[in-house]
Order: sequence, then structure tokens, then C-alpha cells
Amino acid sequence: MYIVDKWVFDNRNEYEYKYKGLYGARGEKRKKRRKPTKEEMEKVNQRNKATRIRRLIKANFSEKDLWCCVKYPAGVKMKPPDVKKDIQRFLRALRGEYRKRAAELKFIYRMEVGSKGGVHFHIIVNRIWSDQTDVILQECWSRALKHSAASERGQPIEPQGLVDFRPLYESGSYENLAEYITKKPREDTEEYKQLSFFDEDDQKALTSVSTSRNLVRPQPERKEYVRRTVRRMIEEGIKPSPGYFIDKDSVYIGTNPFNGYTYIKYTEIRLKTRYGPSLEDTA
Repeated sequence: MYIVDKWVFDNRNEYEYKYKGLYGARGEKRKKRRKPTKEEMEKVNQRNKATRIRRLIKANFSEKDLWCCVKYPAGVKMKPPDVKKDIQRFLRALRGEYRKRAAELKFIYRMEVGSKGGVHFHIIVNRIWSDQTDVILQECWSRALKHSAASERGQPIEPQGLVDFRPLYESGSYENLAEYITKKPREDTEEYKQLSFFDEDDQKALTSVSTSRNLVRPQPERKEYVRRTVRRMIEEGIKPSPGYFIDKDSVYIGTNPFNGYTYIKYTEIRLKTRYGPSLEDTA
């Protein structure tokens, strides 16, 4: 028996077929199982984390919402716990400004250490269309910095130019953005070297993703399929639902090395209609 998980979004559906059960699928010879290596498990965990964040972005944000990099002035070195306090001040101020405008703030953020050891953070926020969200972001960060540990130490804080922002673009259904938010520095980079100078708790804080509680958490629709359905998909090719086409770059048909059974995943995208563009036109 196989199960299929289907994630439904406004212009695309994502499918994952995987084997369910303790015994072999009828008509399918299971390939030899093996214990995954540490490196393989890290890759799987990273891929799953990026996929989860990508679906969160897809379900809660849209094009023209904002992707921001929020920094401290050059030469200001902050510890992750102090940065987190500044982020909390920033978010409280931002949430208050949104409420004044009858809007609800949504966000996803992650702290990061730069190549010179400075800590900053990246954040996705929903735009307030009736106001200048970029100005509000700058003002709220300025307010947060007035009570920052850096200010208390007497370090000069000039907030202008410390918030870089750009609109979101849906190309690849936010895959590259999710990879960036969730990635850990490669061992051959200066960022990895700088990260190694922090203790274990700080390293965890610098590689973790935080979200607002009000985000929609996508849950799949689940169905069960017999082996012959999966075999037919492999032999005849994957067929899209009416009104959709298969994103060929998304198709993966292979064997799960950890249990030895077939695994299939793919995405179908809504075709262009007279009522509006498809993802093809907006990507």
C-alpha cells in the first residue's frame, strides 16, 4: 500500500507518493536497505526543513511582500542573545504599527553571522499596501536600537541604511529563498569559520528559523493507493489533473535508500485561463 500526500496551493499542487507498511509492497521487490550515513541524514533533514519553510512562505506570503536584511552599523559586534532581544523589540514595535493600520503582521526570520563575524538577521514580512511598509520597518528598527545593548555600551548607532529590502518573487515557488533561509554555512566559507567561534547554544540560534504564530501551517490531503497505481505512473508517465500541467523539473522517481521502496514526488501547475495568469506568467 502506498500513500499520497497532496499539498494544495492557489496555483499549484504538490504530490508525494511513498510506501506505507512494515512488509513488502505486492509486486515490488524491495531493494536492499541500509543505515543512512550522518551526511545523508543531514542532507535529508536540510531538504525537509527547506521544503517546510518553502510551503510556509507559499501559504502565507505573495509577490511584493518584503524580504529584508536588517543589520547593525559596521564595527558593532553583538551576541546572539542580545540580537534576539533587539529583534523582539523590533517586532513589538512593528506589530503595533500594523495594528494601527488594521493589519496583522506575519513574519519568518533567521539570524546569521557574516564573513567578518557581525550578526544580522533576515526577515520576510507581509506588506501593508495602504502605507509605506519600508519606512515603517526602518522606523521600528531605529526604535529597537535605542534600547539595544550596543547603545547601552556607548557604541554609536546610526540607523539609516541598516534595513535593506526587496519584494518577494515566486520564481521556483520560493525554493531558492527557502534554501537560503534554512542553509548552514559550508565548511569552506568564512561564515563557517566565524560561526565556529560561538558556543553551541549561540550556533543553534544562528541557524534556527523563527515564525509568527499566526502563519497558516499547510497540511496535506492524504489518500491511499495500491501498488499497481504507482507502477502505472512509472510505466505510462505522470498525468496532470484537468486544467494543470506537470512541472518537469519537479518530477522525482526513485528509491528511498532507507527503506528500499519506490518514492515519487512532483508538482502540477495551473494552466493559464481567461480569468488570470498561471504561475508560468508570474514566475
